[in-house]
Amino acid sequence: MMKKLIIFMISMAICLSLMGCKGSGDATVTIMGKKSDLEKSYMKSIFEHYEQSTGKKIKLISIDDADFEVEAAKAFKEGKGSDILMHFNNADLQRFDVENDFVYLNDCGWVDDLTDGAKAYCTDPDGNLLGLPYWENSVSGCYYNKTILDKLGLRPAATQAEFDVLCQVLKDTGYTPICWGGDGCAWMPQFGLDPVFADDPELLEKLNNNEIGYADIPAVSDMVSWLKNAADSGWFGEDYLSTGWSDIGRAMASGEAVMTFIWDTWFYTDLADGEYGIDDFALMPVFMGTAENGTYEGGNLNMMMVNKNGKNVDGALDFLDFCARPENYNVAFDGISTVSCFVGQTTNIQSKMVTDAQESIRKYERVSTAASRIVGYSGDDTVSALRKLFKGEIDVKGCVAEMDGMRREEAGDSLG
Repeated sequence: MMKKLIIFMISMAICLSLMGCKGSGDATVTIMGKKSDLEKSYMKSIFEHYEQSTGKKIKLISIDDADFEVEAAKAFKEGKGSDILMHFNNADLQRFDVENDFVYLNDCGWVDDLTDGAKAYCTDPDGNLLGLPYWENSVSGCYYNKTILDKLGLRPAATQAEFDVLCQVLKDTGYTPICWGGDGCAWMPQFGLDPVFADDPELLEKLNNNEIGYADIPAVSDMVSWLKNAADSGWFGEDYLSTGWSDIGRAMASGEAVMTFIWDTWFYTDLADGEYGIDDFALMPVFMGTAENGTYEGGNLNMMMVNKNGKNVDGALDFLDFCARPENYNVAFDGISTVSCFVGQTTNIQSKMVTDAQESIRKYERVSTAASRIVGYSGDDTVSALRKLFKGEIDVKGCVAEMDGMRREEAGDSLG
């Protein structure tokens, strides 16, 4: 009797392991994503771990960051999409026919291991889980070189006015106050816009319903005016329009720049070797003319979405199942500074920069709103308009108008 019971229990365990959305594909799995996303250390780690552990192959389809949204949407529209698409649950996802392009993952066996926040980020308004969150769950803010500030007898800012004074003092002392990635770094303006809309959901609804535009929202002009003044005052340094992703790490490590608007995990993956290391940095809110006491942004999570019309749906589901096992995601995120996406995540570390600022974060953190909830919002479009502003080709009013025009064009029929 006992032997039969054991056999029954083993059989049930095997059946359960095959339930949910686990597939049975053996063919090569194709994964499409931004070039910089696919090159993250934890992504390379899970790709290598999968191939070594299973003997199966992955083919990466890497698209230059600036071209990704257009090219990826075009590929799926033409039926040439990859088995897995890496994408954020943001406004750019509207470029795709999500319902018809992707598998809803509600019944996957790993869903219960997702943290509430990670699951909520990847869920659509109808409650469908769109992808497996597999990313750094970071805190974005103004990260500053506390060693330099201490040497100069300065302190971090607690208000917009204090921040402006701090920037000017650093400039007068010979430092670049803020490392602004003016060459393709499209995330920074969203931090300034977050509090405008996160604090006023009705305003966001009116914008998305096409009842108002950016020009009708004084805070948007306030942010653009602040950025223009910061650039004109030299707070971004001299070469900010040619500063790209890889340049930020060198500027911060060398001490050339004192502050930048970024997230904690970046320090563990992209800070260059130099005079200053992780222990020299601390965190305060972002100040960009829209929140008197500043703001932090909660994590944006890259999702792995399964193409329901792909050539290897089963293989894609198998790969997600592999990624979502504790013994595998704990390999990928070993030593990475990130808030956990999985209940069983144990090898990641929490940045001291974040833990030291917990009280401030609790008061002033907003959910990511601009990039994820403004219909038609595009970081690339926003910084494109700002570049024209910084180069003197348009004024503040013209910049706001151009930002709004591109937003409306991106949104198309989705507005109103």
